Amino acid sequence: MIALGLEGSANKLGVGLICHDMTTTPPTVTILANIRHTYHPPPGEGFLPKDTAQHHRSHILQLVKDAMAEGNITPKDISVICFTKGPGMGGPLTSVATVARTLALMWNKELVGVNHCVGHIEMGRQITGAENPVVLYVSGGNTQVIAYAEKRYRIFGEALDIAVGNCLDRFARVLNLPNDPAPGYNIEQLAKKGSKLLDLPYTVKGMDVSFSGVLTYIETNAPALLASGEYTAADLCFSLQETVFAMLVETTERAMAHIGSREVLIVGGVGCNKRLQEMMDQMASQRDGKVFATDERFCIDNGIMIAQAGILAYQTGYTTPLEKTWCTQRFRTDEVFVAWRE
Repeated sequence: MIALGLEGSANKLGVGLICHDMTTTPPTVTILANIRHTYHPPPGEGFLPKDTAQHHRSHILQLVKDAMAEGNITPKDISVICFTKGPGMGGPLTSVATVARTLALMWNKELVGVNHCVGHIEMGRQITGAENPVVLYVSGGNTQVIAYAEKRYRIFGEALDIAVGNCLDRFARVLNLPNDPAPGYNIEQLAKKGSKLLDLPYTVKGMDVSFSGVLTYIETNAPALLASGEYTAADLCFSLQETVFAMLVETTERAMAHIGSREVLIVGGVGCNKRLQEMMDQMASQRDGKVFATDERFCIDNGIMIAQAGILAYQTGYTTPLEKTWCTQRFRTDEVFVAWRE
């Protein structure tokens, strides 16, 4: 059984092919292709929905061709076409969904609309082998602490305003850092050169976190701090990372204690950050626990995660009728019925 996955909820356009060999128990999973193309706006700017959607429309057909060539398959080999239904940016989402519908009609294939967040979780579980972890989902659009219970991925805590990735990306614009390969990655590299910690607002409210205050503070004060020579850009990046990551470690540890888990799975684009992984590992080791994380092939938005979550749902008999293949910018993780897990 082979699934084609199409992801385009933000500035990353991904196409993936995954094969589940149903003759074995559990099925043997093989990644056939995992191709991505990223829209990079100029330094100091964010990506706008209309420009991102145009990027996706311009590149998706070639990516599908390249993925099928890499996987050495033809349309007749594909069992199901999976696409991101949400959450995400409206224009990019609908651009990719239109292609998914078109291919399904041309090739006479079933469709499965996938929750973007669940795609991250299922790909993370598949790659790392984590059994029942507390999931920290951190990206440019989402920040959630999640655990599985009774056929749902339950949200224990989340960002009350902006996501942690958005916080880092927006500070990168203040420093006029490049968007290639990613603003958050460039923040991480600069932070490695910093050592002087600036006291920043730290906002944890129960299991939830807030990043708008720390962003406003550092955005407002950065020009004067840099001009005075008291702090370098590297020091400010270091301070911002240390503060926001400490907030995430605190809430994740509390979720581990609540459900009695010793596993943490970090997913989403910010999950590539080595400092976040290191801080989380220090906490987990004190609890005799373990941290699971993937590299940029699977942390950053990709098509293979959509294929993985979609094929799992498809194996339970789930499909998305053509008339319900609309996209939604707001699609919470806990809205998905996880029929494939016990």
